[in-house]
Amino acid sequence: MKHPAHHIFEFTPETLRAFCAERGMPAFRAKQILEWVYEKGVCDPAEMSNLSKKDRETLERDVTFLSGVTLAHQLATDGTQKLLVEWDDSEPDSGVHSLQVLSDEGGCGDPTRQTECVMIPTEKRRTACISSQVGCPVGCTFCASGLGGLDGNLNAGRIVEQAWRLARLEGVGRISNIVFMGMGEPLSNFGAVVHAVRTLCADWGMGISARKITISTVGLPKAIERLAEQLELPVTLALSLHAPSDDLRRELIPWSEYTTVEELISACDLWFQKTGREITLEYILLGGVNDQQEHASELAQVAKRLRSNINLIRYNEVEGLPYKRPEQRDVREFQETLRDAGINAHIRASRGRDIAAACGQLRHEKAGTA
Repeated sequence: MKHPAHHIFEFTPETLRAFCAERGMPAFRAKQILEWVYEKGVCDPAEMSNLSKKDRETLERDVTFLSGVTLAHQLATDGTQKLLVEWDDSEPDSGVHSLQVLSDEGGCGDPTRQTECVMIPTEKRRTACISSQVGCPVGCTFCASGLGGLDGNLNAGRIVEQAWRLARLEGVGRISNIVFMGMGEPLSNFGAVVHAVRTLCADWGMGISARKITISTVGLPKAIERLAEQLELPVTLALSLHAPSDDLRRELIPWSEYTTVEELISACDLWFQKTGREITLEYILLGGVNDQQEHASELAQVAKRLRSNINLIRYNEVEGLPYKRPEQRDVREFQETLRDAGINAHIRASRGRDIAAACGQLRHEKAGTA
């Protein structure tokens, strides 16, 4: 199936007005279209009743409203919902509007790719966990998302489309929070992620406060510094540290070969100096690997050098990987060691484990393997 090059979730009011003008539509048409999509949740031009028949036909011909197909929808016992979305790129490459797909040889790969996104409800929040890439280039040895490597970047439209789809699920209503903690390394798809964040925050878009959007990164110092320059987007930065020392971190995170904990501390300190926003350090506890008291003491020394808080995440099992979930006693003692050192440390609840929707469990699926 061939999709038009223009994705509705890629447009801003300015670019959509220009698009409409080129096709002989009145200037106010752009505002009407955005209201249908974001306020009314309508992505079918045929249902946009205050548009002329000609304009509806033009949109049907020239704009992609939904470029993915939901292949699977799962509901966990705790209310977490997960979507498996298939992205079809069988049309010729249309630049920024298509998925940039890479094969092992560096050329175009299988044109169909799948990603997962998750809706996590709590009493006060509706948090959408979305993906920025198909697969992941980082290859954390404990994570399901990177098992097949990286196939490509999602464009801004497809990033926003995930949030739009999750908001349409029964019982969700308005999304309050967004976390870029799904598949992929967000800062290695920098332009598309920043574009998507602007749309997610915009009054004409999804209207989510930037302060309630978290971008999680394994740690790309230059990209962290670049993100700090986007001062109009006061997002939360989460650093996936997972080990307090370079040696252990490089065992767990292959990309750590290219940077050091010291360099990450410097980048995160610059982030705070420029934005005034505290860093969240994310630390997955792997049973018997990085969850002992000596690790907690080392981590406390790292955290003391930053304005930060720590999220402790109990490992969620991934079939085929050798790691184990930590003992509850070890988790509590780890947290107590951090708190005794004056560090604000929380244990994050695992949500959606029974449908493999918890942290580190989102899969890199390919066509026919869902």
